[in-house]
Amino acid sequence: MSDRSLTHLDPLGRARMVDVTPKEATHRRATARCKVFMLPETTAKVASNAMTKGDVLGAARIAGIQAAKRTPDLIPLCHPLLVGSIYINFTIGDDYVEIESQVETVDRTGVEMEALMACSVAALTVYDMCKSADRTMVVGELALWEKVGGKSGIWKRPGAESLPGLNL
Repeated sequence: MSDRSLTHLDPLGRARMVDVTPKEATHRRATARCKVFMLPETTAKVASNAMTKGDVLGAARIAGIQAAKRTPDLIPLCHPLLVGSIYINFTIGDDYVEIESQVETVDRTGVEMEALMACSVAALTVYDMCKSADRTMVVGELALWEKVGGKSGIWKRPGAESLPGLNL
């Protein structure tokens, strides 16, 4: 093992929350994406708001926003943050719904987990709203696409510059 200690373990090896109190609060932003793959007929129903359960994307957007705000309740050792904004947007393809979340804060630690949580719960909501029409759906490709702020500055997923983005 290297000389570098594990940040979430104390000297006795017990789990602990990292102390961020000495850090300055700075502007931070994270963007995440994922997809729900489905049959083209299901995608068409989502696009035309024809699912029997109701407005799939509206429900998924609210679920994603709520999930981002509740992230520290679900991820152990994740700091509660004062989330400043949460955007959830969708792109509908032939056989998928892509979800993109963007979360911002002015705080002492980043919002990557909040952005990832927003995407995953929005995707699960799409799945739940569409499962009666399509049991073949798959949720996948959940990933952080960009983070801005903090000690490490700006990070973008390699190759992300060449991919089409969503207008937030």
